[in-house]
Amino acid sequence: MMSIKNILFVTFSLLIFQQSFSQRNYDSYNRMGLQGGFTLFDITTSDFVTSQESGVMGGFTTRGAFYNNFDLIFGINYLSNNVGIQGSKGGNKQFIDYSIQSAQINFLGSYNIIKHHLSLEFGPILNINGKMKLKRSGFDDYIIEGYDALRADEIQDISKINFHLTGGLTAGLENFRLSAMYQYGVTNMLNKLNDKDLENTDFEGHSSSIVVLAIFYF
Repeated sequence: MMSIKNILFVTFSLLIFQQSFSQRNYDSYNRMGLQGGFTLFDITTSDFVTSQESGVMGGFTTRGAFYNNFDLIFGINYLSNNVGIQGSKGGNKQFIDYSIQSAQINFLGSYNIIKHHLSLEFGPILNINGKMKLKRSGFDDYIIEGYDALRADEIQDISKINFHLTGGLTAGLENFRLSAMYQYGVTNMLNKLNDKDLENTDFEGHSSSIVVLAIFYF
């Protein structure tokens, strides 16, 4: 997993890059802010029966003028996502709750439809996460739906570094905006499970998230 030192290096490098482009532009518009909101997270996969669950997200963002109607956005965010995966024990079938803690670094382009008020945003995200942990005890030995012996506690160690693409709209005032974005994981977040001696050796799954944020600029 990427170390904290490397995360900070990437963070400050992108921040310096964004600031330098903003300062070279004749429009010196450049804002920093805090953002927070909620997520609706799921895993797109044919290997599990999943249930979309809500989570939370918060972090730091900057926005700076780049060229004509385009801005650049840099941010680092922390997320607590949840997802349900169906399993059963003794004839009792239900969705088992998992949580995924992660940090994201994004570097996005923003096209201003109405400058300072409405914009279309898009770009890549580096996602660094921990395990997909069982949220409650007592479900370790539940068998995952579609398998004969795959236990709920055997699928927790997912891939740690993934890349996402995102797109959406941001609207509001110069100092306060609301944002609705969709994120899709282009890398296989279940790939690490294929390195283990499990019932399936060809897991594939991609994260799918709807993110709604309130952004406060200062």
